[in-house]
Amino acid sequence: MKLLLDTCAFLWFQSSAGDLSKAARAAVLDTDNQVYLSVVSAWEIGRKFASGSLFLDMSPEILIPRVRDESGIESLQLTEADALMAEKLPRLHKDPFDRMLIAQALVNGLTIVTSDAAFNPYPVRVLW
Repeated sequence: MKLLLDTCAFLWFQSSAGDLSKAARAAVLDTDNQVYLSVVSAWEIGRKFASGSLFLDMSPEILIPRVRDESGIESLQLTEADALMAEKLPRLHKDPFDRMLIAQALVNGLTIVTSDAAFNPYPVRVLW
């Protein structure tokens, strides 16, 4: 299975807080699955950290690559097709970061790992 972590799922995965569901954690750790973190999520984490609305034990530029490398999570780049798909989506969800993740999932045939019910109205596979 090809999985795309939403921003919260990535943050919960890297922490020991236990907020990530057991099914989601098992899927991310399953070496048969390809797991991705979008550059969009890296941008969102960086913005929230810089604004002081997100506390992390280390800066995002250290944390994100470290977690990805240690866990085998691949970086998913943003493409022109992703950007154009995001603008085709119905305006059911206003968060531009989440809309781009939905677009990337649709373009790339990915299942989004998220607990966010705002993803449900879109024709994208969700795992939680």
